[in-house]
Amino acid sequence: MIDRQLSEQITQLSTKFSVIAITGPRQSGKTTLVKSLFKHKPYVSLENPEDLELALNDPKRFLNQFPEGAVLDEVQKAPELFSYIQGIVDEKKLKGMFILTGSQNFVLLESITQSLAGRVALFTLLPLSYEEIKITKYKPRTIEESIFNGFYPRLYDDNLLPKEWFPNYIQTYIERDVRQIKDIQDLPTFQKFIKLCAARTGQILNVNNLATDCGISPNTAKSWLNILETSYIVFLLQPHHKNFNKRLIKSPKLYFWDTGLVCYLLGINKNQDLITNSYRGALFETWVMSELHKQYLNKGVRAPLYFWADKAHEIDVVIESSENLIPIEIKSSTTIQNHLFKSLDYWCKLTGFEQSQSYLIYTGEKSQDYNKAQIRPWKNLPHFSEE
Repeated sequence: MIDRQLSEQITQLSTKFSVIAITGPRQSGKTTLVKSLFKHKPYVSLENPEDLELALNDPKRFLNQFPEGAVLDEVQKAPELFSYIQGIVDEKKLKGMFILTGSQNFVLLESITQSLAGRVALFTLLPLSYEEIKITKYKPRTIEESIFNGFYPRLYDDNLLPKEWFPNYIQTYIERDVRQIKDIQDLPTFQKFIKLCAARTGQILNVNNLATDCGISPNTAKSWLNILETSYIVFLLQPHHKNFNKRLIKSPKLYFWDTGLVCYLLGINKNQDLITNSYRGALFETWVMSELHKQYLNKGVRAPLYFWADKAHEIDVVIESSENLIPIEIKSSTTIQNHLFKSLDYWCKLTGFEQSQSYLIYTGEKSQDYNKAQIRPWKNLPHFSEE
């Protein structure tokens, strides 16, 4: 098992809260993590039909099996349990009593808000981060290898090739998770929709165009996007709200949490293809954006990440720190050239921001500090979550 950075936060807050809840995509390592951290607790997966039936039909009897609490996996399948868990933890007042995991963000959060607010510490566990994997024997040699493989733990734990694992992952996701969230009748069209989204990773979202290309209505496209967000396949990066320019773009940008999955959906067959592939820039931007989010989520906090764009210029990331805004450009080039700083030049002049405090992340090897920006390679991303 690869050590997870989130472990420390979970362990610490399990001494302060009665319930720990961990959400994240299917196969991100939630079960492995909670089993390793809470070995002393009974473990029950509600993927097991017998356990699920008892939890749904007789939640009191189900929970009475665990007088000292338990680890309940995929707990969103039995939302009836939450109100009973509330009564138990309020009565016993034990810390770290129940450990809940789920792969559907919306269902779990809705149940927690209704029943367990103030009693639960909530975490998000995404697939492995580069920081977690680079200290292991699985450290990728190139950025192309890292983008192509992605970071789902099972690939590394079981020594699987992406072409062996991702087809089964997508099939399981569509047949099980999607059907549970919403009864979609036309699954082939939904699978086409996912592939069309993959071709738009790193782009400003245009729901109408996406719907037209897929042959569905805009409302259906919005609904299906919500499913992909809820199940941690994609996320939307919102534009920064401060109005430095009246011509600002106000639509969000679409990203996938894992670039290996995107490569599979796009039909990219080997990592060497990414050197010249037309999606290289969008995939590298997606890779960096996911890594920046993991920096924050692995510390148990929300990522204050946005983008900024008007009709002619775009800043890939704007981070809201405690003191100021931090602009970041993401470039798939391995060579530093003046034109890479065009948007940073514009944004810093517009906002009065000190340009030497901005960042440019690229696919090269060296860190460099210019008056135009602080340049950082993909292997050495700045740790903005610590600022």
